[in-house]
Amino acid sequence: MTRRVERPILSRMRNTVTVALKAALPLALTALTLGGCAGLDPEAALANRGRDRRPISVDHGKVIRDGEKLWLWGGKPESWRFDLTGARLRPAQLHYGIGREAFPALLEPRFETVSNASKRLPAQERVLTVSIAGETRIYPLSLLERHEVVNDALGGREIFAAFCPLADLAAVYDRRVDGRVHTFALSGYTYFSPALWSGLDAFVLWDRETESLWLPTAGRAVSGAMRDAPMKVLEKSLWSQTT
Repeated sequence: MTRRVERPILSRMRNTVTVALKAALPLALTALTLGGCAGLDPEAALANRGRDRRPISVDHGKVIRDGEKLWLWGGKPESWRFDLTGARLRPAQLHYGIGREAFPALLEPRFETVSNASKRLPAQERVLTVSIAGETRIYPLSLLERHEVVNDALGGREIFAAFCPLADLAAVYDRRVDGRVHTFALSGYTYFSPALWSGLDAFVLWDRETESLWLPTAGRAVSGAMRDAPMKVLEKSLWSQTT
């Protein structure tokens, strides 16, 4: 779980730390109907065990079968689909489906000094702190709540910071998997499993290079070309959730 950090902890690092700023990108606002979604599909109703708070994707036509292939709607244009064939998850436990990056991931975050950022951030701002090869950066969770994913490079390493408010799960990952750098973002779906993360819904990510789906609570890719590839959490000696 999380802890809170007081402003003096930030001020001690004033000369060496930069703080991520909110990018000048519009925040997509999507109206969701939360009522009446207990699960019309019998499999969905069983898989979700009577949960009625979140739209279930199979009930809303988001899961599409085409011969032997199974696809997951990814937004408009219709070519935005995720390949669910052989996926390591149950489609009936996918929720929402608001389209790829309705909350846009950050690709080139801007930064400022802690001294300047502290003038605007709350005294008890929750943050992720990363230090690699003498470089240190802070990612405020208030920023991550709006974008969920920040793709970045620090100290010669390609990384991404992610935060899921639903599961209260924050971590920093290595973007290089199997020798290739990936760009991560939100798929527009959440996933529920009673066996994962105390049964809390959690965001499902995707990567732009292979269009595979990744589930942080499972710690791996769950569909597509990267299926079963592990999500590489950055060494804990390099980052901390000082919140």
